[in-house]
Amino acid sequence: MMLKLYEVLTRPEVAAFRAALAAPDAGWIGGAVTAGQQARIVKKNRQLPEQSPLNQRLGQAILQALARHAPFFAAALPLRITPPQFNVYEGGETYGDHIDNALRLTPDGGRLRADLSATLFLSQPGEYEGGELIVQDSYGEYSVKMPAGDMVLYPSASRHRVTPVTGGSRVGCFLWIQSMVRGDADRDMLHGLDLTIQRLTVEHGPGNTEVGRLTGLYHNLVRRFAET
Repeated sequence: MMLKLYEVLTRPEVAAFRAALAAPDAGWIGGAVTAGQQARIVKKNRQLPEQSPLNQRLGQAILQALARHAPFFAAALPLRITPPQFNVYEGGETYGDHIDNALRLTPDGGRLRADLSATLFLSQPGEYEGGELIVQDSYGEYSVKMPAGDMVLYPSASRHRVTPVTGGSRVGCFLWIQSMVRGDADRDMLHGLDLTIQRLTVEHGPGNTEVGRLTGLYHNLVRRFAET
């Protein structure tokens, strides 16, 4: 299931990110360096080098923002997250249909299983033409173009693409997550239960007996499905 997360970054944070990424010495390179053998054929964009000081500094700020964003944790149940990276599309650049690699290398030389892919938008929708993220699943295609500071999460097994950016610049951040709960259906079930508990807590108060029972059920289900 695709999920939209709002206000991961504040407006001042977005402005600071955009200013840093627009600097003449930002050091953009061809985006094919992080694509798999097949995806490299259809990937036409630019990104920051993974080891550049700017990429690492901004990436750390993204991880801090995600750590304080409760809806992200509830939706992803993250175990590990790849270092965030940054890309830009303009002048007709695009990323054709592809499925993300199942395994991603981590800075310590290990591997992370990519359960979820994430795009954090850093450009406002009105700043560029085209550039929609198209995600396909068993129910059809979804087109996503969110305000700057918002994020979309979707299963890494989904086929997806970015349509050509025919005007302006589409700047964003992308990363992958290994969830504590491997299965998409199990993770969606837990997320739905969590949202229901939150709504009932507002309606009936945290001391309500039935809310307490549902909360215990949620944690016992997480205990059953989680891998750590």
